[in-house]
Amino acid sequence: MADMHELHEKGLRLTPQRELVLAAVRELGHSTPEEVAEKVRATHPGINLSTVYRNLETLENVGLVQHTHLGHGGATYHAAEELTHLHLVCGKCGSVGDAPIDVAANFVNTLADDYGFKTDVTHFAIYGTCTNCQ
Repeated sequence: MADMHELHEKGLRLTPQRELVLAAVRELGHSTPEEVAEKVRATHPGINLSTVYRNLETLENVGLVQHTHLGHGGATYHAAEELTHLHLVCGKCGSVGDAPIDVAANFVNTLADDYGFKTDVTHFAIYGTCTNCQ
């Protein structure tokens, strides 16, 4: 199992709690720690929010999950094995979609060439209106 390998390389184990949190993140997609905790508690009510936060941090440190800020709220998490992507956030319904990272190539290159600014678009949320709300 690749997850266990990633953790073992960092001197960590795939604990039952980490496995539950990782499974919830993979199933939910872009989700807050509170949403992950709710999903985990559906089958394991003894898991508290602080356990979810600690495990999300550990899983991110070993490269199994990534976080993104999709607005003024807290971070949302998604599985790291998803291809690197931009986050498209609907300002009306709040849905989050993905777009391939290469659609931002011209934007990233312009910022680098004209402004000397290196951009990390993996933490970039683009707001607009989804097709369902148009």
